[in-house]
Amino acid sequence: MTSFSSRTTAPLLAFAALLLTAAVSLISPSTADSEVIDRVIAEVNDDIITTSELDREGQPIFQRVMRESPVEEQATILDQVRRQVLDSLIDRKLIMQEAVKQGIEVSEAEIDATVKEMLAANNLTKEAFVQQLEKNGLDEATYRRNLRVQLLQNKLLMRDVNSKILITDAMVRDFYQNNYTQAVDPDSYYLLQIGISWDQSADANDPAALEKAKQEARRQAERVRDLAINGQDFRDLARRFSDLPSAEEGGDLGSFAHNEMADYMKKAVTGLQPGQISDIVETPFGYQFFQLLAGGEAATVSQAPFDAVQEEIRERLFREAMQKQHRAWMQRLRDTAYIRKS
Repeated sequence: MTSFSSRTTAPLLAFAALLLTAAVSLISPSTADSEVIDRVIAEVNDDIITTSELDREGQPIFQRVMRESPVEEQATILDQVRRQVLDSLIDRKLIMQEAVKQGIEVSEAEIDATVKEMLAANNLTKEAFVQQLEKNGLDEATYRRNLRVQLLQNKLLMRDVNSKILITDAMVRDFYQNNYTQAVDPDSYYLLQIGISWDQSADANDPAALEKAKQEARRQAERVRDLAINGQDFRDLARRFSDLPSAEEGGDLGSFAHNEMADYMKKAVTGLQPGQISDIVETPFGYQFFQLLAGGEAATVSQAPFDAVQEEIRERLFREAMQKQHRAWMQRLRDTAYIRKS
């Protein structure tokens, strides 16, 4: 059984990397051409959200929508996204309130460190990043304010959610069995294939030229087979060297009953044990060899060894559980809050 409380920084880096494009995903009507009386548009427990707050957050994307969307659709789009902005601001208020309740804070040093990590991850200088913000109608202060909220949320989630998510070895094994393995029918053979064709432009009426082309193809097949015999991944070799249609799938042919195989395939695979690699056989257009992944009664075949993918599976299961629990956590905050929209 494995705990994932050490994965604190992953959400932070993901958020920081996305802020170049996502931090401005808010929208509101422009107030540039008219005087607007600021008013309260939502109450969130003891906090309020005003029209000016909504306008300030939404202004950059509002300008983009005005540039890019059809005129006849702008009013509908702005109305829809204005509601999305308001929901985002409500969530922000709830997160800030919960952080105060639990005594959680984010220091300027923590924000500085996260910005530094983000710049390094995206190979950006501070000057280039500020320019990116300005192109989107933002400034560094707005970015840091949004980042503070995200860091507060991450701390809350780590305490309330992430630290309680456990991905057991049994869960990883079950996922592997359901997604990386499949049963092979009795008396069938599940095969991977690598094929090297000889130069089809060789003149069949010129025996010497044809023989030379066949010898070159045979030597290439022998070199690739030696790599497979010496432990290199068969699927990877198929993608790199095979010139057959199956190469794109790592040489994966699926399963065949014995009587469904071409004679040269039967000759190659009969007598092989799972995992073994066949001799090279000649086909009408080249040379092929095979790896038997599974065969016989109640056999199963795997797309990859368990040891090679178990950590990838564990990370995936944790990420899926985290996303689900995060949504539920935010919904709980909403369900227990007083929220009124004007």
